[in-house]
Amino acid sequence: MAAASAVARRAFADGRTRTLSFAIILCLAAVANVVGYRHTYPTDAARLEFAKTFGSNRAVELFYGVPHDLLTVGGYAAWRVGGFGSIIAAAFGVFAAVRALRADEDAGRWELVLAGTIGRRGAYVAALAAVAGEIAALGVALFAGLVVSGLPAGGSAYLTLATVAPAFVFAGVGALTSQLGPSRRIALELGMAVFGAAFLLRVVADIAAGLTWLRWATPLGWSESLRPFAQPSPAPLLLFAGVTAALVAGAGALFVRRDIGSGLLAGRDSSPPRLRLLGSPAALAFREERGSLLAWAAGIGAFAVIVGVLSTSFTNASVPESLRKEIGKIGASITTPAGALGLYFSFFVLAISLFGCAQVASARREEDDGRLETLFAQPFGRTRWLAGRLLLAGAGATVLALLAGVLAWAGAAAEHAGVSLSRLLEAGANCLPASMLFLGVAALAFAAIPRASSASAYTFVGVAFVWALFGSLLGAPSWLIGLSPFQHVALVPAQPFRGVPAAVMVALALVCAWAALAVFRRRDLTGA
Repeated sequence: MAAASAVARRAFADGRTRTLSFAIILCLAAVANVVGYRHTYPTDAARLEFAKTFGSNRAVELFYGVPHDLLTVGGYAAWRVGGFGSIIAAAFGVFAAVRALRADEDAGRWELVLAGTIGRRGAYVAALAAVAGEIAALGVALFAGLVVSGLPAGGSAYLTLATVAPAFVFAGVGALTSQLGPSRRIALELGMAVFGAAFLLRVVADIAAGLTWLRWATPLGWSESLRPFAQPSPAPLLLFAGVTAALVAGAGALFVRRDIGSGLLAGRDSSPPRLRLLGSPAALAFREERGSLLAWAAGIGAFAVIVGVLSTSFTNASVPESLRKEIGKIGASITTPAGALGLYFSFFVLAISLFGCAQVASARREEDDGRLETLFAQPFGRTRWLAGRLLLAGAGATVLALLAGVLAWAGAAAEHAGVSLSRLLEAGANCLPASMLFLGVAALAFAAIPRASSASAYTFVGVAFVWALFGSLLGAPSWLIGLSPFQHVALVPAQPFRGVPAAVMVALALVCAWAALAVFRRRDLTGA
């Protein structure tokens, strides 16, 4: 028992920074949405007008799912916080489970642990207990945000359960893929592929006529069907419990039988030599990251086409006057295709910024695996290696940004939206200054605080995005809201490109990159 407790505490401690990051984002999102709704729609008439507009709008359902009650604060919170939070929680479940079950194994520490007094079954249960504790911590943070915002404790508890329940299912998915994949990276890619398919099923069920039954094929759809604050239907909780138990039990049965350091989907022992992209560490990094880049391109490209098609969903007649005034404060309007696309592209800024964080996290994994020690024992400098990784990340971000512009134009052109290709290419390029700044900050975190670098970078991006969206609704002063880089990104193509803020963000990105190179050149290499 003491050994299992030690393993669980160690696994929970290893994920504490990531858990805190996600918890902060969920808590802030809860407070901002509830306070913002009360502020923007204080009367029943305003809420009714809002519900008529967004109650069945495909463009909004794409991101938040189907609303069940937009006339009350609780119903709105269930839609916005639950729809957004369940996606965040599901992704967290995959990350947490794979980290708990494969990080130490890939680093060679599981052999030492299992050589002691604890058996495989006990180690597996201890690792999953730590994951359950991390998910519970997310729930506590979300519940606190809802209650502090003034929602009743009972309804807040049910909404919290509906939001974090998918995390348990996807933790089971991560546990299973950890047994299938021969490495942590492949296990995570398999788990995220399942998550992507589940999210796609939820989107299709919500926006496609006659396919609502698909909602029962995805845990994200079950979360919607729980209907917090709107005639709750707790029956889907049985699905969450049953599927989670089946996944955890199946993964456990595989864990106690497979060889440590391998997976059921074993890699090939040999293959014909391929010497392409082996001329430098940067080229090798590109070779290893091609699959990841293609996955990011597929996801961003698909959503670019969708938002292009949906850019004509709003009209002057369908948007409440109160909402037009609120959006008008930032100089935009969603009643035109250009205005809607400008708002949509703020999400692409977020996605491409997260891509930069993922690239820095990949560089950190090279250090965790001990590969850098071997590389730097050769006549190859640290500065050259990190600069190559940052250039690769910057090039990938540029490709994704321009791809988003081209495919959003294709979707908009299919609906005769009247927005030119040049303007949407400009909208794509407009994503880059803020994304480069976040990349520079992530690189500096990697150099200065390597063990907490990934979680710190993701947290900075997430908090900055939430703060830019809802800071003004919380009554924060303009100078404080302006600390978020997202606040200085123009809503192109609805607005002209802001050259000065973009130049400042690029300059800050270069300063952060230079500082990262200087710090990394001098610090000690660290393991996982």
